[in-house]
Amino acid sequence: MWDTYLHKHPYYTLDHSNGDVAADSYHKYKQDIEMVKSIGVKYYRISLSWPRILPHGTDNYINKAGVRYYRKLFEEMLKEKITPVVTLFHWDLPTALMDLGGWTNPKVIDYFEDYARIAFTLFGDIVKTWTTMNELHMHCFSGYGGTLFVPALESHGIGEYLCAHYMLLGHARVYHLYDKEFRPKQKGKIGVTLDAFYAEPKDSNKKEDHEAAERYLQMHLGLFAHPIYSQEGDYPKMVREIIDNMSERQGFPRSRLPYFTPKEVAMLRGSSDFFGLNHYTTYLMSFSEMEPTWKIPSVNHDTGVKVEQHPDWPVPGAEWLSVYPPGFRKLLNWITKNYGTNVPIVITENGVSDFGGLTDYARVSYYNTYLYQLLLAMHEDGCNIAGYFAWTLMDDFEWGDGYTTKFGIFHVDFDSPDKTRTPKLSALNYREIMRTRRINFNYIKIPSYYKYNDVLYE
Repeated sequence: MWDTYLHKHPYYTLDHSNGDVAADSYHKYKQDIEMVKSIGVKYYRISLSWPRILPHGTDNYINKAGVRYYRKLFEEMLKEKITPVVTLFHWDLPTALMDLGGWTNPKVIDYFEDYARIAFTLFGDIVKTWTTMNELHMHCFSGYGGTLFVPALESHGIGEYLCAHYMLLGHARVYHLYDKEFRPKQKGKIGVTLDAFYAEPKDSNKKEDHEAAERYLQMHLGLFAHPIYSQEGDYPKMVREIIDNMSERQGFPRSRLPYFTPKEVAMLRGSSDFFGLNHYTTYLMSFSEMEPTWKIPSVNHDTGVKVEQHPDWPVPGAEWLSVYPPGFRKLLNWITKNYGTNVPIVITENGVSDFGGLTDYARVSYYNTYLYQLLLAMHEDGCNIAGYFAWTLMDDFEWGDGYTTKFGIFHVDFDSPDKTRTPKLSALNYREIMRTRRINFNYIKIPSYYKYNDVLYE
């Protein structure tokens, strides 16, 4: 889907690039695994490409070359004692299914189940930890409701809720498929990865700002988490009331947010072995008066908050990502308060962007301070944290930003034919954390005193 769209719309990304080759992990997967080993990490989170395995989206034709690639990748990881954590769907739908409406079409749930069955059958002997989907919220709200991500439908206030509804049902269907048909023999775990910014009241003394922050969290995280992790299931009561009331005021004959049947509520409730969480930053929330255009449906009108960043929070790269470590701890506590400690939280993505360079002090500081907040949430607040993944191993194709922003702890020279990888200062710091199991807030290396590869692969 992304490949098709970017070839039709080459100016969609900031640098007019696409992901045809990117870091070329298709050919360099062995070096990638060496990089994982070199920093002392035992788990490597990756995603399967649905169209690489099923180019038409359906299981009547399986691409053997795609299967061979993933098989070699997983076998190499097994040989090097690296545990794969594998996502089935990370935003790249086969084009043929997008042409049918993508996740606004309930039939896609059946095709997703077919694809998952093939993945479990082909790779489940090695892969023991699965996530069904990555960032349902971002995919639906920015791709179906907005234009930030492909498919860029701009169906405000309708498309994102249809997408969310059917993605949730698709997740639950695949969870129960694995649970019934594959878990008894393969003995693995399966969950889902959600994403969330933390919502901080702009003025802690204002009740309406606290209410705005809670409303934002329920509309952007609770809408996806509550059906799976709450004891009662279904969409949060606040979310249901807001969207139902707004839909009625806007003249719709029914709610823009579909309803689950009692059977679907039961199917979704408890359908994850862990709470996968992607977190990057925090925003300030305040009450927002209704705009004159409130009759036009949108998530923003439904939520009714003003979203902004604090001017004193550093922004080392992408303008949307400011650094506020305490928000991480607060978000983990919000999740624990709402959904309890029975299901462990796995941080499936956390990181910061910059614009390049090997001496990435901002990234070193980000990981040190965010990991510290994670430890406080665990040991002082009692949050049940089972794992942490940094985003990301190496610089990559970052969706609409193309190659303009860098998230990797390894630098990739995208202009070189070999896509040369070089460890950054953050990779060395990360290795030190893994080696000592401690955070060294004074960790500094002077690049002129060593060669990166000599140090990393010593």
